[in-house]
Amino acid sequence: MFRIPRQIEAEWLDELPADDPRALRSRRDLRRINALMTNAGIVGRELMRNFRDEAPRVIAEIGAGDGAFMLRLAARVAARWKNVRVVLLDRQDVVGRDARGRFAALGWEADSATADVFEWLGRPAGPVFDVMIANLFLHHFEDARLAALLSLAAGRTRMFVACEPRRSGFALAGSRLLGLAGCNDVSRHDAVVSVRAGFNGAELSALWPANHGWTLQERASGLFSHSFVACRVDAGRSTGRHAGK
Repeated sequence: MFRIPRQIEAEWLDELPADDPRALRSRRDLRRINALMTNAGIVGRELMRNFRDEAPRVIAEIGAGDGAFMLRLAARVAARWKNVRVVLLDRQDVVGRDARGRFAALGWEADSATADVFEWLGRPAGPVFDVMIANLFLHHFEDARLAALLSLAAGRTRMFVACEPRRSGFALAGSRLLGLAGCNDVSRHDAVVSVRAGFNGAELSALWPANHGWTLQERASGLFSHSFVACRVDAGRSTGRHAGK
């Protein structure tokens, strides 16, 4: 296990205007980085493992950016899962018409929500989702804020799946080589920062609300990723299977 504590630093992409050319390029880089990390495959396998009998009806992604990750995930499972609605939450409205059209072509409906994640999750009359996904998002928060976020999320979903950077020496070395893949300065900076703020061991499980209503699974996934799954114990009718210890 990588013994260096988590280090939270500002990522340049979060500070740039949505239409800044460097930000646009970095979001394109993120699609390649997600592909290199195989995050859509990791999350897709977790979903398929837990939803055997029927598809989830509504999936939310927090910190969804331009929706590219969810679109890649949808393409993997759409042959089996039809008429799924996805809600893409981000602070910036960057989900384009092309992405919405590609969701529609897969038989999925995509809605976007522009809001602060804490404000959105904390709405008293907010819906409860079948699945909530966080991809390369949770590492932005220090532990106290992250625990608060996860507590709010637990009240709004039946299953929570996260795929985050793994905090390891190998992942850190890999993050420093992204220039070889053609990534710009923003992506190269943010990749190193992301790994330093990433997770290993059971760090996310320790921050999940402490009660007996959930089963938790947390592990290293792929070469560079760290996955976390929380499933409500009473969600069997929806998922048919629970994430194991």
